[in-house]
This record gives sequence, C-alpha cells and structure tokens, in this order.
Amino acid sequence: MGPMDAADMPNGADGRDWMASHVNVAGAKLSLIMLRLTETLNLQLAQYDKPQDRRTDLPRNCDAGGHHLGLRVDDVTAAVTYLTANGCTAMDPIEISEGPLAGKTNVYLQDPWGHQLEIVD
Repeated sequence: MGPMDAADMPNGADGRDWMASHVNVAGAKLSLIMLRLTETLNLQLAQYDKPQDRRTDLPRNCDAGGHHLGLRVDDVTAAVTYLTANGCTAMDPIEISEGPLAGKTNVYLQDPWGHQLEIVD
C-alpha cells in the first residue's frame, strides 16, 4: 500500500500533518506491505522514504530501540539453511541443555539489510 506522503494529505484539526498525528513522524512518506505468516499471524513491514533526516543505521539488540523478530519453526536447521542460502548470515546456534527449554535450539541471523532475526524450535 502506498506510497503515502504527508505532503498529499490534509492536515488535522490541530494543524499537524497526517503522519505526525498518526505515526509520530512529521513529513513522512511511507509504503506498507502485510505478509501473512500463518492463518492467525500477519506481519506488517513499513518503508519510510521521507523525511530526509531519518536515521539509516540499525541499533544493536542491546541498544535503545534495538529489536529483533523471533520466528518459531518446525525445523531450525532447515530454516537456517534456507535463510543463509538466501543472503542471511547465521550466528552460532544456542543449544539449550538445561531448564524448562532443554532440548531447544535458537539461532540468531542477520538479513541482507542488517536486521536481526531469531529462529527457534
């Protein structure tokens, strides 16, 4: 959906542009896509093309604003194989041997654009 540009939308009653009122980014221009991951789970992705002063560096997981997307899969090895064949870089697997998650495996990856992903079983 989009692109939607604040410059093309009417200001609200308070004088702020639509983007400032709804997504807290004055002067924004953005496009959206919705991905259906399962019957009951959609993932919305947004791409901002304005304002020009937006940050382009990604925070690390530990930084303020840091984040990652975690996905549960049936076969961690197969998912990691597929993702690395398609441009992702995998970190070392986390093999959980004790506690309530014993026997589980998690793998963090970076996608080709530097976003963090976590694959869990």
